[in-house]
Amino acid sequence: MPARAVAILVLCNVVWALNVVVSKIAVDQLGAPPLAYAFARSALVMVVLLPLLRPLPANLLRVMLVGLAISGGSFALLFMGLETASPSSAGVVSLSGAPMTVLFAILFLGERVRWRRGLGIALAFGGVLISVMSDSALEAGPGLVLVFASAAVGALGSVFVKRIELSSIRLQAWAAVASSFVLLPLSLTIESGQVAAFADQPLLLAGCVVFAGLVVSVGAHTAYFRILQANDANAVVPMTLLTPLFTIALGAWLTGDPVGYRLLLGGAIAIAGVAIILVRPSETFTKRFLVRNRL
Repeated sequence: MPARAVAILVLCNVVWALNVVVSKIAVDQLGAPPLAYAFARSALVMVVLLPLLRPLPANLLRVMLVGLAISGGSFALLFMGLETASPSSAGVVSLSGAPMTVLFAILFLGERVRWRRGLGIALAFGGVLISVMSDSALEAGPGLVLVFASAAVGALGSVFVKRIELSSIRLQAWAAVASSFVLLPLSLTIESGQVAAFADQPLLLAGCVVFAGLVVSVGAHTAYFRILQANDANAVVPMTLLTPLFTIALGAWLTGDPVGYRLLLGGAIAIAGVAIILVRPSETFTKRFLVRNRL
């Protein structure tokens, strides 16, 4: 790849990692209800990408369901988990999305897995398990369960992306629509204090939403998919493994995450497992959402 493309990919990874830290600050320190925060992010993306909703795509219901899974649904669970989980541990647990994508492809699409990808799946799950056995991760157990659920929902949606004939940016627009229409009533039903939270810290929370919606979802993902179109996926997609590394580093720096040897060892093993999965070909699902299974 050209040096410029590599630099942009590295920057995208930094932005994706920083989004986990920013979201942690929004829902934990600034007190934003997670579902309301996820809705605000989706609503902003929907408004910005509104012109891309026309014409209506074929199989609109499938597009909406897949979009909800890889966008607002998985993000909402992630934000709920970040109320108690640290960004560093959440970044490692999110790696479980790659092996779950393969398992869902086996279950729903008839994917065939040989011993190398089987080893990768085992290493990825084993590394995540080692990471969550650290003392700090055990204390945030319920939060990490939600982060794991977020990865599972994103993985389930990403398996079916290949069956949708829609560009990535248009899929993102419809994902924002589906997410907004689901998350708003959910937030109003089971959360409280949405207005108070945004009124108490309007500028800071608005900055978090703009960063999550425009910089991360629109900016970084658009750049990522454009580089994917111009280069070999086998060279581009493995670079997304930088995201958990940056997440651990930024979490330790910005939010004071405790980073012990179990988290580092487990993260390294999980990354090695996901790397094995990434280099093996698949006939049923697309690699572009293997690690980044959230829009």
